[in-house]
Amino acid sequence: MMGSHSRSELLFYYFRLEDQVPENHLLRLIDRYINLDFIRAKLKDSYSDTGRPSIDPELLLRMLLIGYLYGVSSERKLVEELRMHLAWRWFTGLGFDEEIPHHSTFSKNRHGRFQESNLFQELFEEMVARCVAAGLVKGDTCRWTGVLSRPMPIIIAVFHASNWRRWPR
Repeated sequence: MMGSHSRSELLFYYFRLEDQVPENHLLRLIDRYINLDFIRAKLKDSYSDTGRPSIDPELLLRMLLIGYLYGVSSERKLVEELRMHLAWRWFTGLGFDEEIPHHSTFSKNRHGRFQESNLFQELFEEMVARCVAAGLVKGDTCRWTGVLSRPMPIIIAVFHASNWRRWPR
């Protein structure tokens, strides 16, 4: 007898994101072997001690790293995709009850707070360099976004087959 599956949506789901990400997933390996504490130290002087708290800059850089690793060059598309990918949410530390930063947050930081310096770009490049040094990714190519002023690099990463399945491109 042929079974049938009826689509129904539960009001609540009980699971941990931690349990959904395989041990050998690229983002889990990056999280395990790459220390990102340097981000806060380098950005300390760019933020005020008073006022409303900003969006966590490490969260923004983690999101950008995901976009660059998986070939998502549109920040709007990155935010859209982050809503759907469990591993991406886990890597950023965003639970389902937390709001994902608006896509315009990236350009506001790039054209506002970091317009006069290359600090944001330097931090991103340091993250990628640490991933390369750990042997998790290999930066083969660099291409540029269509941003009019000071473009951010997009590192196209090739994953080692022993650590990760082939990246479709």
